[in-house]
Amino acid sequence: MRDTLLLDQGYQPLKVIAWQRAVVLHLVGKVELLSAHTWEIRTVANAFPAPSVVRLTRSLRHRQPFVRFSRENVYLRDGYQCQYCGKHCAGTELTLDHVQPSSRGGGTSWRNVVTACVRCNRDKGRLTPAEASMPLRSVPRRPKWLAPKILRVGAQQMPESWQIFLH
Repeated sequence: MRDTLLLDQGYQPLKVIAWQRAVVLHLVGKVELLSAHTWEIRTVANAFPAPSVVRLTRSLRHRQPFVRFSRENVYLRDGYQCQYCGKHCAGTELTLDHVQPSSRGGGTSWRNVVTACVRCNRDKGRLTPAEASMPLRSVPRRPKWLAPKILRVGAQQMPESWQIFLH
């Protein structure tokens, strides 16, 4: 991977940017280089380390984080794990389940939707978890932050220099 991880002033991941953009930000003094790739960038007169991780030198205006409700984001919040039996599943093996069934007025929101394997969702049916004797493993909440989609690559694809900032 040739991209660069951009961190805020507090070392929190913001996004992944192109290495070219990171070089420009570094040359104008807007970021500091924390880690470099194994390859370098060469010009006629100079050689520069290829940035792997950079940190902003100035703070950004703080804005309230917002995580959009979506199937993928619910799976990420719940760690691709059935919230009833605890089984880890691929996204194709998971479903979204309404804790308070929609047939009983339960809405589709962060606080009422959890991931469930197909079997548990079928077993629970139109019942509440208490009625089905299937307690939830965690209380569903709106997440404050989820890693940007490009950061959701497997550990084997992620540069080693990124891992300490993302785990």
